Amino acid sequence: MLGIARTIDQMNRAVAGAIKWLALIMVLVQFCIVIGRYVFGFNSIAAQESVLYMHATLFMLGAGYTLLVDKHVRVDVFYAKASPTTRTRIDIFGHIFLLIPSMIALLYWSWPSVRNSWKILEGPISVGGIEAVFLLKSLIPAFCILILLQSLSLLIRLLLEETKA
Repeated sequence: MLGIARTIDQMNRAVAGAIKWLALIMVLVQFCIVIGRYVFGFNSIAAQESVLYMHATLFMLGAGYTLLVDKHVRVDVFYAKASPTTRTRIDIFGHIFLLIPSMIALLYWSWPSVRNSWKILEGPISVGGIEAVFLLKSLIPAFCILILLQSLSLLIRLLLEETKA
């Protein structure tokens, strides 16, 4: 089981390693957009949408890694003062009853929209934009799958930890 968890962790690390450069590229493209607009009077809807695409890709595909390194948003009302055993139990509960069901629900309810978008190869958000909204929508199931897998990996470790205690 630990081998499965390690494989999932490695996959999310690889995805994060590949997409981390989007942050820099996004800043550079945005800088070029501003210079183009205010210095040269040139504007490109496709360039503006590319920043949106990069931003969405960075956050949607980076979420699994964020969960792996425990940098996601957490409401620490009780968790911060809890014992390690209580924290483990809270995490197990959260994965089984909150995170996994919500990702399955999001995957289930978003799939028809993604499928339909691919069927028609849905075009740009704005006139003159990137003709690949179907790719943008595909980030939703990718996000769900990466989070589900990372949740499974963490759950394996938590359950192993709980059985040792």
